[in-house]
Amino acid sequence: MKAVVFHAPLQVHLEEVKKPECPPGGLLVEIEACGVCGTDLKSYRHGNSRIQAPQIIGHEFCGHIIESRADFREATVGDRMVMATSVSCGHCYFCHQGWTNLCDSVAPMGFSYAGGMAEFVAIPERAIKNGHVIKVPEGISSEQAALSEPLSCAVNAAETTGIKEKDTVVIVGAGPMGLINFEVARARGAEKIAIIEVSSQRRRIARRFGPDLILDPTQDDLISRIKQFSQDRGADVVIVAAPSKEAHEQAFSLVRKKGVLCLFASLPAGKSTIAVDSRVIHYRELTIVATSDSTPQQVRQALRLLKSGQVRADLLVTHTLPLKDFKQAFELMENKESLRVVLKP
Repeated sequence: MKAVVFHAPLQVHLEEVKKPECPPGGLLVEIEACGVCGTDLKSYRHGNSRIQAPQIIGHEFCGHIIESRADFREATVGDRMVMATSVSCGHCYFCHQGWTNLCDSVAPMGFSYAGGMAEFVAIPERAIKNGHVIKVPEGISSEQAALSEPLSCAVNAAETTGIKEKDTVVIVGAGPMGLINFEVARARGAEKIAIIEVSSQRRRIARRFGPDLILDPTQDDLISRIKQFSQDRGADVVIVAAPSKEAHEQAFSLVRKKGVLCLFASLPAGKSTIAVDSRVIHYRELTIVATSDSTPQQVRQALRLLKSGQVRADLLVTHTLPLKDFKQAFELMENKESLRVVLKP
């Protein structure tokens, strides 16, 4: 079969590899669509110590089951499926708490196991046993279903910050994940949502989503504009979806007293230390949280949002390309011309 294989930074190629067999207790899936994540791009450019190279990458996939050796009642041969792709062990402390994304022995698809930028993928027994495979309901295209994994990460952020009806929310960063967070906040009933984005190209794309306010941090006085936007209080919730030290540091001043700040985007390794005035946190009684990845239940919630139309997949999936054009997907992302690019074998 054809697959996109990571060997090292800038050494990612479309190759002919052996088609996987259905593993004992697992599934064999024919891929229908696979989203290209920012992590895939970063791995291509800079490498990723978590990838057990050579490895087939891709973790935002949807496909249909063509063979099963699993004791699995939710889906059967012919059904479409997606995954919570950070496969948990099922027995550590964090798994027992339901925090499977924080499992001590997490083994992600596309990192520890072969991923979905391929014609077929083998789903291990461990993923079945620990509930990571979810059937796709009717009424969602495979391209839309491939959004369920990144969308579930935004569900995690919304649940952790407690976004609710009537809230004022600020999203810092209008890249793909920033706008996915925008869609989830909107679906949860946030009354007003502002977007802060340094790129003029991304600000243009963000306008399609209808935010109440778009700010340019290089031109606008963020603190005064957000105070004006939020009845002089500050935002109820701020989600930082930009991998920028400056964005992380500025965000603390945008939250109201007793508000919540979510550090959603990670900073590059070795450049992740930020300067924070602890008095701002102390005297404003801020809650600072962070989210990483998602659980199977959050993937299910993502599918419900897609099924209901509360999340506008048609705005988020901007390009669909054949698998062989994966490098074009990277170029579209680097040039900020796309949101989610979906590859089809």
